[in-house]
Amino acid sequence: MNIQEYFTRISYNESHKDADLQALTVIFQHHIQAIPFENLSMHCGETIKLDLQSIYNKIVRKKRGGWCLESNHLLFWALQELGYDVCILGGNSYEPAERAYTTEINHILLKVVIKGNSYIVDAGFGGAYQAWQPLMLISGKDQPQMPGIFRFMEDNGTWYFEKVKRKHYIPEQSVPFTDTPELGNIRKIYTFTLEPRHINDFQELNTYLQVSPDTILQKKSICSLQTTEGLYALVGWTFTEMKYNYMEDMDLVQITTLTDEEVEKTLKDKFNIVLENKLVP
Repeated sequence: MNIQEYFTRISYNESHKDADLQALTVIFQHHIQAIPFENLSMHCGETIKLDLQSIYNKIVRKKRGGWCLESNHLLFWALQELGYDVCILGGNSYEPAERAYTTEINHILLKVVIKGNSYIVDAGFGGAYQAWQPLMLISGKDQPQMPGIFRFMEDNGTWYFEKVKRKHYIPEQSVPFTDTPELGNIRKIYTFTLEPRHINDFQELNTYLQVSPDTILQKKSICSLQTTEGLYALVGWTFTEMKYNYMEDMDLVQITTLTDEEVEKTLKDKFNIVLENKLVP
């Protein structure tokens, strides 16, 4: 496993002598624009393993993506190699359908400390809730980024991560809409505590997510990638292209339904993914 090979995979060729915030930000952006958030292995009959060697071979050598456990574990390794003070944290994601956070930890994120300041770095949320830059761990402060305004709220040792939503402009529709306007424009994302975790703490979760028929990851094949302007997402046969802030406080959303043949072509053209086994969307 070679850091230079990882840099080639994410098309990063700048100097990284200093483990500072600037280098972290650029590496992070290259990572999320090169490595898709995807669970295609589950829909191709492949097993997802959490050991670093397996993740490295899959993402770096086979040019695949991965879900939070894989993508953030790879990033954790890379940041450690570069001399960053980094640790793994566990999160409980918000289930909009249940209007509640999961009772069990089901997400992994990273905390990086630079010059005494803590930052949350999470390359594994995917879709429209993926931050584009490290976020300063500070309660109640709006942190505007290209995808929207993110913020943390801390209550008694538990941190809440949320995003302010924008309206969606869909060219086929004459009226812009927000996906769930009755809930207001705040989208809860996940909660977490600052208790350091080890990747082995997530082995059971990794197995559970692959066998439980109830999870969204089982029900849908998902692949999303951040672009310089927004994101691409392929969920089942539905391909969505989003451009952030296309108009004042509004994101442009273009949705296409694909055929089986187009799914394979779209994976190659938009996500740079060529699967070894047949995908059943």
